[in-house]
Amino acid sequence: MKLPVIQGLIRRRILANFRVDPEVMQRQLPPRFRPKLQRGFAVAGICLIRLEHIRPRFVPEVVGMNSENAAHRVAVLWEDEGVRREGVFISRRDTNSQLNHLLGGRIFPGEHHQSSFSITESDSGINFSLESADSDLVVKLEAATANALPATSIFSSLAEASAFFEAGSLGYSVTHDPKRLDGLNLKTNEWQVEPLHVTSVPLQLLFRRSKVSAGQY
Repeated sequence: MKLPVIQGLIRRRILANFRVDPEVMQRQLPPRFRPKLQRGFAVAGICLIRLEHIRPRFVPEVVGMNSENAAHRVAVLWEDEGVRREGVFISRRDTNSQLNHLLGGRIFPGEHHQSSFSITESDSGINFSLESADSDLVVKLEAATANALPATSIFSSLAEASAFFEAGSLGYSVTHDPKRLDGLNLKTNEWQVEPLHVTSVPLQLLFRRSKVSAGQY
């Protein structure tokens, strides 16, 4: 089935990332993927994204829907007919939208867990919390805008970090079928990033290893 092109506005997108031992990360990935390394580390994290006016192409903006969403992701590499590809493997998606929850994986790619979100934001910072309906996931983040990356970053510059994450526009998500992943290619009209100073990012996740074979990609 050819899926429709979905368009809309990314109102806010936060990438909270962690460095991970590559051997540990490899054990959590489907066999086809391997971690994309930065300074010898795998890069895993959670993407917190607010989408607005989401609708099929050529549908008026006024009927589009808004939602808060989260995706647990790992930067990965894989081979496709002898060509090296790169993108992200997504082990879990969450949303506050009932439509995303019901239609994800059916009408459009990406199966979503139902979750509640609480967000307070300003021009200078954000206080974010998420709790899943299945009680498997709790995320809290407090952060403020910054002028530069922290000195401990594995990226030498904002430009290097930007290029690393911009290359991860193609994502494959876990589905209820262990032999199938849902693919989604994100195309942005404008790509611009800025550093964020994170003061707190406790994550509580009852991790279930993804039982995914090298099926449909």
